Amino acid sequence: MSENEKILLLSCCAPCSCAVIKTLAEQKRNFAVVFYNPNIRPYAEYVKRRDENARLCEKYKVDFIDLEYDNERWCSLTKGLENEPERGKRCSLCFHMRLKRVMEYAKAGGYTAVASVLGVSRWKNLAQVNEAAYEAAREVGMPYVEIEGRKGGMQELRAELIKELNLYNQDYCGCKPREKS
Repeated sequence: MSENEKILLLSCCAPCSCAVIKTLAEQKRNFAVVFYNPNIRPYAEYVKRRDENARLCEKYKVDFIDLEYDNERWCSLTKGLENEPERGKRCSLCFHMRLKRVMEYAKAGGYTAVASVLGVSRWKNLAQVNEAAYEAAREVGMPYVEIEGRKGGMQELRAELIKELNLYNQDYCGCKPREKS
């Protein structure tokens, strides 16, 4: 951890990010959490997840940034990939879109790096997330740092916090491409 560190952590939801946020806060790392998830549908679900993320950040006294909900852009980008399986091409495009937007925001806001919890869920391919992140990092010129959210007791801590904090725990990643938002 450097003195000048200022990380922007992309969070998809409170359950995936809770252990990472708690750990970084306890380590007194200089970071903020950003919520940029235009893939979440319907909009009411987006609001639930955003608000739960904000509640989690408030608990750990971490700055929370809510970027725009741009579901139309997401739908346009993923058009034709509606039937892709989980971990397919739609996921790669989605990760890249979200990470690139967050990196642009981070660069403009004076952050030193971007990290994410997009690969914390067992339903996601961490290598796929990291590949999209490093591609976006090259395009934007913003460093990406991998933060461990699965190993070293993080999954156990995550399960404990979900229960302890009574976090809203959804049963799908967010995109339901065939439904209108």
